[in-house]
Amino acid sequence: MTRQLLTAAQLSPAVDTYLAATPPERRWDAEHSFAWAAADADRLTDGQRSAVQFVTVIEDHLPGYFDVYHRHFPVDDTVDPEVFAHNRELYHFTVRWASEEDTHARALTRYQTAAGLGDPGPAILPRFELPYEHPVQFFAYALVQEKATQIYYQQLRAVVDDPVLRDVLTRLSRDEARHFTFMADVVTRYLQHHGDAVVEPIRDVVAGFRMPLAGTMRGYWRWALKIADTARYDHTDAYDSLIKVLDRAVSTRSDRLDGDCFKIGVFGPTRRAGFRRDGHCE
Repeated sequence: MTRQLLTAAQLSPAVDTYLAATPPERRWDAEHSFAWAAADADRLTDGQRSAVQFVTVIEDHLPGYFDVYHRHFPVDDTVDPEVFAHNRELYHFTVRWASEEDTHARALTRYQTAAGLGDPGPAILPRFELPYEHPVQFFAYALVQEKATQIYYQQLRAVVDDPVLRDVLTRLSRDEARHFTFMADVVTRYLQHHGDAVVEPIRDVVAGFRMPLAGTMRGYWRWALKIADTARYDHTDAYDSLIKVLDRAVSTRSDRLDGDCFKIGVFGPTRRAGFRRDGHCE
């Protein structure tokens, strides 16, 4: 996998940009940033209550998701120095990202308790896996997942009537937007530095994309369809953002991006796209 990685020097600008994006005065936490006493689940419909419970379970699986990056990008003596340097640079991102995602889970759990939905407790779920071999695939997957989550939080916020929950969803969606921006930056760098070699791996991610826990959480699809009725949810909406990332990378006209068409093959219920070197879709 060594030759397929970015170098630490190629990755570090994306990490630095992400870490600088939120100054200390703009950070928030579940303990002090919300008027929990005003939270009121009676202002929610049954579907909205179910949506809150669903996304809490998803966010609470952060330990499994974080472990994927720890296993595939280890920071110990099992890897060569060059790989370690890359993984150590990435670790600066993943620990901040994990802290923010864990705060999401805490905020949603705290909302449920404060609003009268009860204490959900931690969800014990099977080990989470991403069956990928190329490093870029982990970032391409997260790019789509983070954008899809951001979109859903924004759309759920638009229909709920509890100001406290709207505040929670606003902060969550802003964090997910920053996470997406980091993943988009990294995928762009892979395309610029490795060109055609990463196109097929990215295409494979999109062709087989499923949201976290879709294959391991019992009743996932029934619950997912229910929350989609509450606030429109279709993870393929996030593909447009991936298309823009690819389009920008192609527009650099790098010699590493050869051939007449960037056949990324974005397949989903509502999307299919190909990319030529001039950046046009077909």
